[in-house]
Amino acid sequence: MMNAYGRFRLVGWLEGASLLVLLGVAVPLKYLGGDPEAVRMVGPIHGFFFSVYCLLLADVHMKQRWPLRQTALFFIGALVPFGTFALDGRLRRSFVSLEEG
Repeated sequence: MMNAYGRFRLVGWLEGASLLVLLGVAVPLKYLGGDPEAVRMVGPIHGFFFSVYCLLLADVHMKQRWPLRQTALFFIGALVPFGTFALDGRLRRSFVSLEEG
């Protein structure tokens, strides 16, 4: 069974990937190719993953008593392309230290 950190990491990867697909594929298809259908498909998927990411972030924040600064960093990371991937190492190190401690 996956714990809160595992779920958060998984959804972080899905949220980050969906943001990259939205910005790197769907938006260019809409504005350069004149085909808004890709944004109509990928946009809600990304929105779902972003919403779940935010809920899981709040859960981890409360359960692990993360400082507000760290929680804000992970929220901002979800808004920036590659942000969730860049922060995954920090999250993984935090998770490992919890298992060892």
